[in-house]
Amino acid sequence: MAAQGARDQTPIDHIQIPVYGYVAADQIRLPQVPEEDETFDYSKRTQWIRAAVLGANDGLVSVASLMMGVGAVKQDVKTMLLAGFAGLVAGACSMAIGEFVSVYTQYDIEISQMKREMMKGNGGNECVEEAKKKKLPNPAQAAIASAVAFSIGAVVPLLGAAFIGEHKVRMLVVAVLASIALVVFGGIGARLGRTPMVKSCVRVLIGGWMAMAITFGLTKLIGSTGLEM
Repeated sequence: MAAQGARDQTPIDHIQIPVYGYVAADQIRLPQVPEEDETFDYSKRTQWIRAAVLGANDGLVSVASLMMGVGAVKQDVKTMLLAGFAGLVAGACSMAIGEFVSVYTQYDIEISQMKREMMKGNGGNECVEEAKKKKLPNPAQAAIASAVAFSIGAVVPLLGAAFIGEHKVRMLVVAVLASIALVVFGGIGARLGRTPMVKSCVRVLIGGWMAMAITFGLTKLIGSTGLEM
């Protein structure tokens, strides 16, 4: 009874409320952020990174430069868009065929080397040969990557010019969008290949600027010499 009386006399402000499920701070486990795999060989990505980044940059710079060159002598938006679209189709086909032939040549060379090694007794067992075959370049993959990447890059200046009626504004928009896309493509390539980001972006950007400026200047020069357009 005495204990019961003591509990009844407990002040209201000292009532203890039990908290269930309490976890100490030192027992909290936050989700672990996966660390970069330092042992991964990023050179294995070289084949498709080269094809994709080269295709995107080539499509962007080629079509943007082509449109800038046409815009230097023609103010008609339809003429610029037709020239850009023709450049997209021709460039994508050229990139795909060229990449396929190039990579297939590399494939044939590596296959021939493997056969020579087997004939000399240095090829190892079938398991080793199978492992080597899996590392061989894929011509179709490289060709498709180049064509798709070229088309993606080429679409950027086309979309930029399609909705702008004023000639000077259209030229400026094409140049600005091409510059932004060049930085993005350079950054993507640097990220995938784990190379310096700033250096890659600056290199790609300067190269694109040079191509557009040279094309614009030479076309403007030819057009101003009295060549009938």
